[in-house]
Amino acid sequence: MTIGAPPAVETKSQLRKTMGFWDVLLFNIATVLGPRWIAAAGHNGTSSISLWVIAAVFFFVPGALVINELSSRFPEEGGLYVWSREAFGPFHGFIAGWTYWIYTVFYFPGLLLASASMSAYIIGGRGAELAQNRTFLVAVSLGLLLVSVLLNIIGLNIGKWLQNAGGVGTYLPLVMLVVIGAVVCWRSGSATHFTARNMMPVWNWDTVNFWSQIAFAFTGLELVSAMSEEVRDPRRTLPRAVFGAGALIALMYIAGTFAILGLVPAADIDPQSGVFHAITIGSVALKVGFLGILAAVLVTVGNAGGVGSTVAGIARVPFVVGIDRYLPAAFGKIHPRWKTPYISILVQALVSGAILLASQINETTRGAYQLLIDAAIILYFIPFLYMFAAVIKLAGRRDRKENPHAVLVPGGLTGVWISGGLGFVVVLIGIAVSLVPSGDAATKLGFELKLVAGTGASVLLGLILYWRGARQKQSAE
Repeated sequence: MTIGAPPAVETKSQLRKTMGFWDVLLFNIATVLGPRWIAAAGHNGTSSISLWVIAAVFFFVPGALVINELSSRFPEEGGLYVWSREAFGPFHGFIAGWTYWIYTVFYFPGLLLASASMSAYIIGGRGAELAQNRTFLVAVSLGLLLVSVLLNIIGLNIGKWLQNAGGVGTYLPLVMLVVIGAVVCWRSGSATHFTARNMMPVWNWDTVNFWSQIAFAFTGLELVSAMSEEVRDPRRTLPRAVFGAGALIALMYIAGTFAILGLVPAADIDPQSGVFHAITIGSVALKVGFLGILAAVLVTVGNAGGVGSTVAGIARVPFVVGIDRYLPAAFGKIHPRWKTPYISILVQALVSGAILLASQINETTRGAYQLLIDAAIILYFIPFLYMFAAVIKLAGRRDRKENPHAVLVPGGLTGVWISGGLGFVVVLIGIAVSLVPSGDAATKLGFELKLVAGTGASVLLGLILYWRGARQKQSAE
């Protein structure tokens, strides 16, 4: 350790560089690709096909270009928080970092409930009933959260294997879905009639809420950038892994939606566990029923990896904010043995568990799931507004042209404005449509009140913590 080095340098220097290209690629797949988004797309109907293409062109591709530029220009622990702080100063950096972290307390319960619902199909066709059992869903959800937290506290050298297994365990069942769907449709015909007209977007108050989920399903590529100082050669590794994972993910979302609708009519698809219901139906039709059970086992591992990767990445944001002293100093602590930000991980898990239990009050299982997803989308998209604005604001800095390692958005300043502007507009639309109650809500007014109160209170809590930390930091200086 260098004598007189700043505390942040001393603390972050203890982090271990454990992730290579394949670790980052699989991390991205585990984080971004979700069977539940394919199930939700199938539940929404054939119009989801065009929505995937629109979201990929106008959001996913611009987002990947922006992430690659910012992560290669600023390869620091904290990712999106650091980019926003560089562009707009400490206050806006904090808001971006806080909402990016606090969204997980709503996102994890939704992810966990969907994961538990999918795991029910390990017992075969009888899992459809179990997938709607509230006690089963909550118990399995808490178990998955506990496993991912423990592995990530022990360290990325151990936790990364959960994330690697998660990437493989997520992709393989979807490959199985596509193959089974193609064979069944070839032999027996498709359960859904596809036409150019019915694949176009449809305006419907019960389904417009889903539009934001399409964009949300493409997010997550920025997450590993929060762990840049734990990645080997991050300026080279991160962009390659982003492009590789991005192509695989976009292809699977579109092919998977065709496959699930080919096997099951939209009205019969559960938006949480529909993929495995479809695989079960298809594998029974092909008289290879064990494939449904195998897919459920794989995706349970995949979902555990998805939880683990999100825990690992997001926990680094309050860790860096804690080092900057805008959150309580405990958030910036490293475990003395395992060299991980364990306080941040533990707080994240405890609050997520509490929200998971609270979300079940006076809601159907689908309504509770949708409430958690919408709250997560609104909070998560706030830092994305900062990210797309930051790439434009930082485009005029000299280091953009002078940095030989930067992977720049093509097209110069025009390309930056197009990529940043497209992403910004799509995110604004996503926030707006998330406020529209879905058709699965128990009551429209109750859903809306819970959504506004939950997201508003989350932002207010962050502001209180910031003002407290800023005052303490000022008096210390």
